[in-house]
Amino acid sequence: MSDGLSLPIDLAELRSALHHSALDKHAEKIVEITERVLAERRHGDVPRWTEGLNRLPTRENLPDLKLELNAPTVAARFTPIKVSSSASSEASNLVANSAAITSNEGAPESLEATLQRLSPWRKGPFHIGDVHINTEWRSDWKWDRIEQAMSPLSGRCVLDVGCGNGYHLWRLRAAGAATVLGIDPSPLFVVQFLAMQRFVQDHQVNLLPLSMEQFEAPGAFDTVLSMGVLSHRREPMEHLHQLKRCLKPGGELLLETLVLPGDDNRALTVDGRYARMRNVWELPTAARVLDWLNQAGFESARWVNSNVTSTDEQRTTSWMPYESLAEALDKSNSAVTVEGHPRPCRAVLVAIA
Repeated sequence: MSDGLSLPIDLAELRSALHHSALDKHAEKIVEITERVLAERRHGDVPRWTEGLNRLPTRENLPDLKLELNAPTVAARFTPIKVSSSASSEASNLVANSAAITSNEGAPESLEATLQRLSPWRKGPFHIGDVHINTEWRSDWKWDRIEQAMSPLSGRCVLDVGCGNGYHLWRLRAAGAATVLGIDPSPLFVVQFLAMQRFVQDHQVNLLPLSMEQFEAPGAFDTVLSMGVLSHRREPMEHLHQLKRCLKPGGELLLETLVLPGDDNRALTVDGRYARMRNVWELPTAARVLDWLNQAGFESARWVNSNVTSTDEQRTTSWMPYESLAEALDKSNSAVTVEGHPRPCRAVLVAIA
C-alpha cells in the first residue's frame, strides 16, 4: 500500500469498532475481506482525495461544534455556534463562517473548497457549519418514504447494501440503530463517508468498499436495506438470496428498486440503456418484485409505496455539475426516458426473513 493508491481506512480502528459491536463474531472475517480488497483495488484519484481529507478539521479542532444527526430534512447538520474566547482564532473563524483552513497540506483553503475536492456529491444533503453540500439527490426525501416502513430501529444491527456515501447510515444511527454498516464498492463514496466521519466520529457507523458478492456475515443483521441495487443485478433472485443470508431469522428487509408502472406481474427486459444508465437489465412491476421475494423465501412481503422520481429530487447542482435526470428524459414527453421507456419510478417493499 506504499504507493498511496489504497483507500485510507484504518483497519485497526475498524477491527476494534467491530469487536465492540453486535458484529463481534464476524469482525475478523470482515476485516480480512476488507484488507484483501484494499490491497487489490487501487484508484488513481486516492492521493487527491486523501489530501482533501487531511485538510479537514475534526471535532477536536472544533470543540463548540454542535451536531444534529436527525434534523428534520438532512442527515447531518453541523451547526455553527459561538466559540468561547479561549478557543483558537482558527477554530473561531471556521465555526463562525467556514473561513480558511490551514494545514500541513498546503495554503489556506475554505472548508467548502476542501469538500468540493471530493465532488461529485450524489447523496445527501449535508450541512457543515454554513456550508451546504447540495447533492444531486435529495436523499432526505427517500428517508421520509422509508422511515415509517421499517420496524423500530432501536438497538438493531443494520446493513445498508449499496449505500453510496453513507447518507442513510447516519439517519439509521440517529433513528436508534446500535450498529450500522454500509457496503459500497465506489471508492469516492467511501472517501466522502470518511470526510463526514471526521466530524461525527461515531465508530458504530462504518462504510466498507465491498460489493454484496464480497461481503460475508451470515445471519448477523436485524435489518438489511437494499436501495437502488436490484435493477442493476443480472440475476435479481441471487441478490435477494444474498440479502436473506445476511439477516437473522425474523429479520427485516427493506427493498427499494426501480419498477414498471402497473399492477400486473411482468418485467421489461432492457436492451441497451435505461435513462442513460448502462447496467439496468430488467424492470419489473412491484407485483413481480413481491413474487420474487416470496420465491426467495421471505415472508409477509408487502408493497409500501411507489414514487415517480422528479427533477426536484434528482438534479444537477454545483456539487454534482454533470448530467442528471432531466437529461435522461425525452424533452418532448417527460413521461418517458430518452430511450422510450417509462420514466423512473421507485417502489419500497418490506419482507421478513
